[in-house]
Amino acid sequence: MINRRNFVKKSSLTALGATALSGEFLSAKAIHTQAKSGPSASASQSLSIKKCLKYSMVKEEMPIADQFMMLRDIGFDGVEMDAPSELKIDDVLEAKDKSGLEIPGVINSMHWKAPLSDPDPDVRARCRQATETALRDCKAYGGSTVLLVPGVVNDKVSYQDAYQRSQMEIRKLLPIAEETGVKIAFENVWNNFLLSPVEAALYVDQFDHPMVGWYFDVGNVVRYGWPQHWIQALDKRILKLDIKEYSRKKQVEEGIWKGFEVELLEGDCNWPEVNKALEKINYAGWASAEVKGGDRKRLAFISQKMDEIFNLS
Repeated sequence: MINRRNFVKKSSLTALGATALSGEFLSAKAIHTQAKSGPSASASQSLSIKKCLKYSMVKEEMPIADQFMMLRDIGFDGVEMDAPSELKIDDVLEAKDKSGLEIPGVINSMHWKAPLSDPDPDVRARCRQATETALRDCKAYGGSTVLLVPGVVNDKVSYQDAYQRSQMEIRKLLPIAEETGVKIAFENVWNNFLLSPVEAALYVDQFDHPMVGWYFDVGNVVRYGWPQHWIQALDKRILKLDIKEYSRKKQVEEGIWKGFEVELLEGDCNWPEVNKALEKINYAGWASAEVKGGDRKRLAFISQKMDEIFNLS
């Protein structure tokens, strides 16, 4: 547990780090021994991106094997699954084998219903159990990350409590992550928690463990920041990307949630700058669409837009 004095002391590192930024952000000693933080790549280097989407976006009513084949046919390289879920692992693996589609990661399906920041230990235990299931399912699928919302701050859960409780519960999961070889990837969402890129980097670094990192959602920060700044700050801590858009104009005129109701490349995400930032940190790997799904035509449209974003076509 982090007492209040230690919490304030550690949190002050965020402000201290912000005054010492010169292209590197809080380069902790051992979070990623295989790749140190700090930009190192030339912006002229082309991106190596694999396209993915969330399985919940697929609305075509057909057997899962046929769904996977459809996704492969329209240009996706992978699909991320939820866990725990009602799907049978054997059915998913059969669909994966038949289609050649990869399953790069799994999403914890309980982190909103039972957050790790909840005051009730039983609620937190349910999320830990769900995360353990997700880690083991991800290993079975051949994936490498479990997406986890680390905590939620609200009128009943303070920022400090969310910080303490989430880190305490995640540390209990690290042995399972080590056992499975699957990393826990924290995502930036509208959870009133970890609101700056420097703080997000610090949160990862405080675990001092190679099995945690960040699942960076590009669109989620456009309302209150600039994705390229987050990419620069998180650097090698970024394990995977979520792709969506956001319109500040719709936010102002129609409400903050309406900002998401815009197609890829039609919002305020500066994709050329995002790509430059990704190139600078040598990012190579998965980018997963997390937008409104639909039938084959809709999903093919999303695939095409992702090609345009990353110049894949």
